[in-house]
Amino acid sequence: MHRPQKLFSMAASALFAVVASANLPTVAGQVPEVAGVPAQARAAAESINADRIRAHVRFLSLDLLEGRGPGTRGAELAAEYIATQFAVNGVAPAGDGGTYFQHVPLIAVHTDEEKTKFSLVHKGGQPVSLAYGTEIVSKDQTGASTADIDAPIVFVGYGIHAPEYHWDDYAGVDVKGKVALVIVNEPPSDDAKFFKGKALTYYGRWTYKYEEAARRGAVGVLIIHRTDLASYGWEVVRNSQAIEKSYLQGDPDATLRAAAWVQHDVAQRLFTMAGMGDLDQAIDKAGKPGAFHAVELPIKLQGHVESRVRRFDSTNVVGRVAGAAAGGNAVLYSAHYDHLGIDANAKGDNIYNGAADNATGCGILVEMARAFAQSQERPPHDIYFAAVTAEEQGLLGSQYLGMHPPVPAGQIALDLNYDMVLPIGIPRSANLGGAERIDFWPTVQTVAKEFDLQLLPDPTPGAGHYYRSDHFSLARVGIPAFSVDEGELFEGHDEAWGHAQFADFVAHHYHQPSDEFQTGWDFRGNAKLARFGFVLGWLASENAKPLEWQPGDEFEAPRKSSEQLQH
Repeated sequence: MHRPQKLFSMAASALFAVVASANLPTVAGQVPEVAGVPAQARAAAESINADRIRAHVRFLSLDLLEGRGPGTRGAELAAEYIATQFAVNGVAPAGDGGTYFQHVPLIAVHTDEEKTKFSLVHKGGQPVSLAYGTEIVSKDQTGASTADIDAPIVFVGYGIHAPEYHWDDYAGVDVKGKVALVIVNEPPSDDAKFFKGKALTYYGRWTYKYEEAARRGAVGVLIIHRTDLASYGWEVVRNSQAIEKSYLQGDPDATLRAAAWVQHDVAQRLFTMAGMGDLDQAIDKAGKPGAFHAVELPIKLQGHVESRVRRFDSTNVVGRVAGAAAGGNAVLYSAHYDHLGIDANAKGDNIYNGAADNATGCGILVEMARAFAQSQERPPHDIYFAAVTAEEQGLLGSQYLGMHPPVPAGQIALDLNYDMVLPIGIPRSANLGGAERIDFWPTVQTVAKEFDLQLLPDPTPGAGHYYRSDHFSLARVGIPAFSVDEGELFEGHDEAWGHAQFADFVAHHYHQPSDEFQTGWDFRGNAKLARFGFVLGWLASENAKPLEWQPGDEFEAPRKSSEQLQH
């Protein structure tokens, strides 16, 4: 009976810590003089304070907030906290109906593995049953409790339609009402002008395979898993499908009754039944320009899918600082506030507090919003701040924000995203993967040099990290976007030290209950990257013309489309 009083006391103590830090002194000399940033704006950036960020991170990662799982009381508390910070610091609401909140309707689906059955059926032959879990896994994206599938299978190679690379795996076939059989990843390349060489484009992501087939009316997709092409084993696929998966309600690109993966051996069995020969030879052929043609197989996929479904709402928190001029070149800052919630079946500590991931990004976001709002000089154009939900569920909150931005996407010059910025010291290097893809890159390089930040290339371009954080949701609607993150070089240490810190965190704390607030954390680096982002945003806002993707980039077309809507 004393729990509510205890929770109130904890909340009050944390809020007092934030309020008490409101008048912390500004330390001069931490923001270099950069052409285009006036003195009063520079002073506002100087006011960004590590201890205020610390206080926000501490509160957002308290057990009180129960891991901030979307749709839970803890997530609601986090959203209310961020909105309150916006309000007391003079940041105007930019959500639904004059509030700070943008409601995000979600649907969660859990496949009932015992009741879900799949089989392959040759014309005139007997069904060949597939063992769920070991040979096939699937989700019904529609949110129906049951679904029955009886549809022909069409092999569409990599399942990619990429006009900029003169590539269309769907040429000559109609997959409406059918099941697309696709290869994981994308055509191999060493040419930077062809699927960006060794770097993975979005065309290679499994999410794209589902979306493209859904846009063409398919009822299902079977992604062929091969470990070397996927870069992870079947157990990773199986485990990711064994848990509940969320989707946006009404998402036009999430309409598959069977969003499925199959083992390589199953796909070879399918090829043998269809008289198609060796699967690996077909995969090799499918990756060569001009060599592949889609084909409908004399095989059907039959299936009965049963799912446990729940519908719920979560919220994005959106604020605005008015600029000196109306119209285009608005800037958006984003960070996700959700995490993994509580594992009711775990013994011991079962709260996934998400202190680093991503209370740190939210602490930076809230402090930057305060600095912009309290600047003695208004930014050139409007600045928006979005704390988004359901990132851990697949970037869903930012996807909804991209579909329903506070102003049309063509009026937003840039999105800068902050996600899991470890508070371990002052960085002397930064990872800005994707920034080189926009014409703002020379400015980014100049400002980074002024901030004593070496810019490092992506060490694993084939992993597709760009497509795994919230900035991607804004990029896909055309907005130039990237995340601001630390590199591995820190003041007083060599890169090996930084590498060891990150490796230790990933091995022992990432997505674990042990990702908790640490009193010894050093937030000076978080403040530095916030000041760096402040200056970049100011310069993007005052840019004489809209920022653009580099010619030929996969996001150039949606950018141009969004800009044409403004005329």
